[in-house]
Amino acid sequence: MGRHDGNVAIVTGAGRGIGRAIAETLAAEGATVVATDVDEGAAKDTAGAVGGTGIAADVSDRAAVDALVAQVLEQHGRIDVLVNNAGYDEVGPFVDSDPERWGRIVGINLYGVLHTCHAVLPVMISQRRGAVVNLGSDAGRVGSSGEAVYSAAKGGVIAFTKTIARESARHQVRANCVCPGPTDTALFASVVEGNDRLRDALIKAIPMRRLAQPSDLAPMVSFLASDEAGFVTGQTVSVSGGMSMS
Repeated sequence: MGRHDGNVAIVTGAGRGIGRAIAETLAAEGATVVATDVDEGAAKDTAGAVGGTGIAADVSDRAAVDALVAQVLEQHGRIDVLVNNAGYDEVGPFVDSDPERWGRIVGINLYGVLHTCHAVLPVMISQRRGAVVNLGSDAGRVGSSGEAVYSAAKGGVIAFTKTIARESARHQVRANCVCPGPTDTALFASVVEGNDRLRDALIKAIPMRRLAQPSDLAPMVSFLASDEAGFVTGQTVSVSGGMSMS
């Protein structure tokens, strides 16, 4: 018996990196996984690997999110787990940032979570069962030089998660937040591309002296989404090799 037997789980940003590792872990533990990504090919590749369904969706587009949720309900009739992993970042000093680019960062990292939760929570509430796990970031907990807008969006995700946890608890729906530190993903590689000093400095700041791997994050997400964590809600857990502690 797997801890997610019978669960239908949506994982956003599941095409690669942390999202793919989460999809693989949930599927291995019995879940029927709906892998969604803005890259349709990547979503379908993950789905093929885990025996699930791959659906293209841009979480910053509410109409796309509504269509995703409708399709999942049509195919499976329920949604037990929502993992909001989709993310995007651009690095540089805030004073040099282009205000025209802020919207994309906030749109994916914060509005994406608002859109999916607004569409999925009513389903979970009607079921009187469900778990949301939002991927925040240590940048949203303690700040991160060069990531001001991203930090602001992820800080919003952390606060939002606590609020929906309070509002949904009486309906037996839980919400928690997992905050990765620097993780060895394509997104991280794009952020530090050509800047070995930044990469080395980030690794040195981690007491365990290595980047996280996606496989370091997935088990925590799976646990928080499972009935084993049935009395855990509104919590923020850092998985960062000790980079930040609270």
